[in-house]
Amino acid sequence: MGIYSPLQRTMSQVALVYTKDREKGTYQVLDLLGINPVKGKKVVLKPNFNTSDPAPASSSEIVLKALITRIYEMGAKSIILAERSGPEDSRECMEKKGIFKMAEELDFEVVNLAELPLEEFIKFVPEKSHWEDGFLFPKIYQNAECIVETCCLKTHQFGGHFTLSIKNATGLVPKKNLNGNAYMREMHSSPNARKMMAEINTAFNPDLIVLDGVTAFVDGGPARGTLKEANVMLASTDRIAIDAVGVALLRILGTTPEVSEGKIFEQEQIARAVELDLGVKSAKEIEILTNSEDADKLTEKIYEKLL
Repeated sequence: MGIYSPLQRTMSQVALVYTKDREKGTYQVLDLLGINPVKGKKVVLKPNFNTSDPAPASSSEIVLKALITRIYEMGAKSIILAERSGPEDSRECMEKKGIFKMAEELDFEVVNLAELPLEEFIKFVPEKSHWEDGFLFPKIYQNAECIVETCCLKTHQFGGHFTLSIKNATGLVPKKNLNGNAYMREMHSSPNARKMMAEINTAFNPDLIVLDGVTAFVDGGPARGTLKEANVMLASTDRIAIDAVGVALLRILGTTPEVSEGKIFEQEQIARAVELDLGVKSAKEIEILTNSEDADKLTEKIYEKLL
């Protein structure tokens, strides 16, 4: 138990807690990671609200409550939850998930990115972009003092192949650009869709990522799929590292050919993220932290898939 890395070449840590309990697992995985990037900061929180369906289709309300509670306990000045849904209407999604009521109970602000005027977004064009003319990105994230992200463990049948931390950034891009053209249609119809997903991440840098893998979709997704129990919570500061571990978990559970084929770091989302210098360059730079024998056993299987 503790640090598990057979290669001893570490750049980024991923904390892994083996659990069926989302609430306790959220607290434990943050304690295990052992960092505090939120103290004294105004935090902007990015969940996964693709639809209002229960986890892993979208962020669990249990995880959100635990995460927000712990962020305040860690000394954050304030929290703003800012998100856009799709295809479901964003406000309806948040209402169904009880986010506005939760905001009153836990004292945080909710910003519906779908309701913001386009003046609250900035134009962003990544280097060697596969976007036709870049994309708009919300100023609230561009100017954030601290960004915390929480995502799920699942496959994606509409071009992404999997939707973990890197793909979660899609919700930060508005549905239409200044000319009224649909960003999501451009991305999902492109042969470079997975590269475009990675490129959104060049506009921001999360300070903390929590991935809820208590349950997972091993096919289908993002809203419906074959459900399996993975029984893990992950935390990291590195999008590539946490996604690589997530893909390894999907392979252990048994997943789609698209997610199963080739080396994990050759998956297009991850490979493009590596090109863009968004995190670790290889599996050899990932260090997994554990706190139990069950987690150690699972970590051995993860490294077999990673390497």
